[in-house]
Amino acid sequence: MSYTLFFNPMSRALIAKWAFAEVGVEPELAMVEWENKPAALLEANPMGKLPTIIHHAEGGDRVVSEAAAICHYLAEMEAPDLLPREEEKADYFRWLFFAAGPIEAAVTNRSMGWEPQDTRQEGTVGFGSYTRVLDTLDGWFQSHDHVCGDRFTMADVYVGSAVDWGITFGTMEPRDSLKAYQARLQSRKAYADNMGAIPS
Repeated sequence: MSYTLFFNPMSRALIAKWAFAEVGVEPELAMVEWENKPAALLEANPMGKLPTIIHHAEGGDRVVSEAAAICHYLAEMEAPDLLPREEEKADYFRWLFFAAGPIEAAVTNRSMGWEPQDTRQEGTVGFGSYTRVLDTLDGWFQSHDHVCGDRFTMADVYVGSAVDWGITFGTMEPRDSLKAYQARLQSRKAYADNMGAIPS
């Protein structure tokens, strides 16, 4: 079995590249130019979004898009030790989807110049507010080294990327617990080999 990763170094495809490194698989990189997206990418993912991977499996090609889904899929296929144990599943899935939902929405909306103006809007948007999202994340990492406690799992690739990029690009408050979490992730070889050159 082999994989194709549609890739541009200035994109969230870096998250998938890190995930591949954690599972010990080297994908074929299909480079993507923003102004000239390859037909193979658009065929696999009509939105033309990165990351998108194609798993060339025995039963036929399988397309996976969305960084959180790719991270979990690669652990399922290649590295079950990075999946949550039974007692870790609640934390694993809670924070994986918290990063894909509230964190992504709160940080993106704020960086684009919009935030909820009252409690009614906070209830409508689903993430509440940027401050509530950060307080929730901060509260977790004040008492946990990783998403599932003491043990690194694939969820840390996705949640950690959100924290790492948020602090690096100034879109997330560099709170002490989050900086400590970032430092733990940056000490991993798979991170250093694939994420260490994030442009700032």
